[in-house]
Amino acid sequence: MNITEIVQQHAKQFPQDVAIIDRYRGRSRCTTYHEFDQAIGRTATMLRQSGLKAGDTVLLFHPMSVELYTALAAILRSGMTAMFVDPSAGWRYIDRCCELLPPQALMASSKAHLLRLVSPTLRRIPRKWSIGRRIPFARPFEKAQSWSDDGFVHDCDAETPALASFTSGSTGLPKATIRTHRFLLAQHQAIEQSFGLAAGQVELVTMPIFVLANLASRVTSVIADGDLRRPSEISPDRILKQIHQHQPNRIAASPAFFNRLLTDCNSNDPRLRSLRQIFTGGGPVPPRLLERFAVTAPAAEVTVVYGSTEAEPISIVAASDTDATDRIAMGQGKGLLVGRPVQSLDVRIMSDHWGQSVGTLSADDFDQLCQPAGAAGEIVVAGPHVLAGYLHGDADAENKFQVGGTCWHRTGDAGYFDHRGRLWLLGRCAARVDDEHGALYPLGVEQAAMRHPCIGQAAMVSHGGERVLVVTLDDANAQPDLASLLKSLAFANVDTIRILKRLPVDRRHHSKIDYPALHQLLAQ
Repeated sequence: MNITEIVQQHAKQFPQDVAIIDRYRGRSRCTTYHEFDQAIGRTATMLRQSGLKAGDTVLLFHPMSVELYTALAAILRSGMTAMFVDPSAGWRYIDRCCELLPPQALMASSKAHLLRLVSPTLRRIPRKWSIGRRIPFARPFEKAQSWSDDGFVHDCDAETPALASFTSGSTGLPKATIRTHRFLLAQHQAIEQSFGLAAGQVELVTMPIFVLANLASRVTSVIADGDLRRPSEISPDRILKQIHQHQPNRIAASPAFFNRLLTDCNSNDPRLRSLRQIFTGGGPVPPRLLERFAVTAPAAEVTVVYGSTEAEPISIVAASDTDATDRIAMGQGKGLLVGRPVQSLDVRIMSDHWGQSVGTLSADDFDQLCQPAGAAGEIVVAGPHVLAGYLHGDADAENKFQVGGTCWHRTGDAGYFDHRGRLWLLGRCAARVDDEHGALYPLGVEQAAMRHPCIGQAAMVSHGGERVLVVTLDDANAQPDLASLLKSLAFANVDTIRILKRLPVDRRHHSKIDYPALHQLLAQ
């Protein structure tokens, strides 16, 4: 089944339902399923008439918008693969990605086409379309509307590639992840079931994957008004105006996005009264953020989502299911509660062998490596929406292993199950501190430190032979009681605390500490 057939069915049965609301030329724009499906069909015709065929790869560079999802759906409807690369990673990284998976076409915003000035690989792509302003040597994307929709949908099998994206391992080199039509359907089913998606809901979205799930579930997506590549720098006023205008009952975003949004919100803020469900993930979600939700949006049920590029979602937990005992445990460095695994996944804790290849295991050998409740180790996952490998097998030895014909993914995260079957995060395996005091995972220490007054961010590292806690302050003029903080972290044997203006974080969600970059910063 071609995944885009779901949208076609919605367009026939519910043509006037609104699929996507976005900002276009300074105004809100509503696109119905009928309009969306017509645009997809015309664009698919344009792609095929240009000489592209099923199996080809199209590189997409464009912000979240109706145009992005029209192009994406047209590519998938034609049996082609849509390829995504983070443009902020730089042209050398982009060139490397294009070497791994050479695209036959480029569809990009007029601004993104400027990358062609520095990237010879992008210049060599044979077919180019510009979305927005006209660009030399690129066809205008808007010309698609002059074509007719011939109704063609490529007949896909389960393993037909649909999406290609890139993630970086410990080496920093890109590795390509390929999502098939079967994978996207399984992921949609997991999201729909875990998040309670239902037709007629309205969701403010900030993450691309949730628009796809919403389209399949007939949930209207309101695309957040801002540069979503930098969630910690969005304009709260613009987002709050959208919420007031469109009255979404759901919102999904990273902790960095919400930290920025709530800076302009008051207790029981009337602008958030429409919200009934709030989902946050993509990085550690501190209890302090959940407490702010309870004050600013008390009518909303807040859910913490844990996942990874290769498996999303993995587990969820409602804030209402976190009790005082859990909050005390998090304040004492026991880790971060992320709840029970989603029903479609098998999640285990394996003894920490990060950095070593596991290979193929018998069921008995795997059982012996798996840890009992309360014992820490690597979080490993298997199931229908877990990517089975990387393009060309890159990094499979590092990140995958087989047990009786089942592929397991090593998330690179450490954690444990408590005696109630709930998953707790302890931090990245690669960031573990090993010294004369024993092994220490960073996340528990960081979350405990962030409970202290004045502390904004926190990162626990081993540097110069010492256990160093690096923090930022909520207020640059504050005078934190560092002696009290050190005393509260006695369990972690912290040697010293350093204060920085900001900590390096991941490019995607602005929520995870970039430990290699932090080590470089401390070495300066």
